[in-house]
Amino acid sequence: MAINLETPKKFGMLISQAHQVSTEIFRPISRKYDRAEHEYPKELDMLASLIDGMNASGETNTGARGVRRKEGNGGNQNGSNMSGVLSVMEACWGDVAMVLSMPRQGLGNAAIASVANDEQLARFDKLWASMAITEPGFGSDSAAVTTTAVLDGDHYVLNGEKIFVTAGGRSDAVVVWASLDKSLGRAAIKSFVVEKGTPGMVVERLEHKLGIRASDTATIRFTDCRVPKENLLGSPEIEVEQGFAGVMQTFDNTRPLVAGMAVGCARAALDETEDLLKQAGVEVDYDKPAYVQHAAAATYLQMEADWEAAYLLMMEATWMADNNKPNSLQASMAKAKAGRACVDITLRCVELAGAFGYSENSLLEKWARDSKILDIFEGTQQIQQLIVARRLLNKNSAELK
Repeated sequence: MAINLETPKKFGMLISQAHQVSTEIFRPISRKYDRAEHEYPKELDMLASLIDGMNASGETNTGARGVRRKEGNGGNQNGSNMSGVLSVMEACWGDVAMVLSMPRQGLGNAAIASVANDEQLARFDKLWASMAITEPGFGSDSAAVTTTAVLDGDHYVLNGEKIFVTAGGRSDAVVVWASLDKSLGRAAIKSFVVEKGTPGMVVERLEHKLGIRASDTATIRFTDCRVPKENLLGSPEIEVEQGFAGVMQTFDNTRPLVAGMAVGCARAALDETEDLLKQAGVEVDYDKPAYVQHAAAATYLQMEADWEAAYLLMMEATWMADNNKPNSLQASMAKAKAGRACVDITLRCVELAGAFGYSENSLLEKWARDSKILDIFEGTQQIQQLIVARRLLNKNSAELK
């Protein structure tokens, strides 16, 4: 399997545009909305319309929408997954919370793109969709869903509570994970598109958070919430032998995207720190061994190597998705490495910058706060390591917990 992990030239303009957005839109308002938690950045509306137009052209997939896998193999491709990951990486160089606040770029949109049928794709195309998986009784163990969906005529009746729903207060709809039959375990877990305004669906509160403060994070309760049966994503049949591979397929697309967010945030911290080191008279020399350089330069080189590893794993997982190759292992490896690297790099950059990095005079302290969520959501660091171990050892969830 030959993979070229160089940045595809055809995405050069897309990356340049995303960088311009980061520089001219995200960075200037980043601190403002970090302080004004839960206030929607109205500047994003015009940008969202522009992105919708770019996506409608069919040439690229921008933002965090995720993509639909195509049947067949026409040779090596750098397609929609790659364009999405590269654009979100560059956008998160500007601000992670702004990216998570972009209309119609939610992780629920990635779920719809991954598993919806053609009719559903057309019907939900203009929706801004959040993802609702986590519940008060569990975090990363997606198989522990207790929210229920009971078929009643032409509707499913949903009951349960979801927490930590990113953009849950602002989005047009929520992709809700619920069980059709708890006695059948994870095989009965399906995802449903529940549009805002549906009776029985209530946004109960918004969380106050360490980072990504410009992005709202909601708790949503469903009480006898009637959802049209046509809103179930994928097959309504419960296939015990297959498990819930259908809904889990979403993560194969979204985890590389989250890795891209982490890689972008870490790159921002590295670029800022390099400028600060130059101002302090410390030059990073890539042609000399780290041990003969200034201690700060040696630390910087270590962080660069860590970043490069995360970047390459992200690119591998994304390339595999574009080429219809199973990438569950690689997606988890990319997410685990990038999430950890981003936290380590941003905190070490704060340390290298000293009091300046710890103050609000720089965005370094904000990036350090924002970085932690990238190691948590879409499956924590520990869960990713568990998935990787299961894949490498060829063991299932019952054999390796």
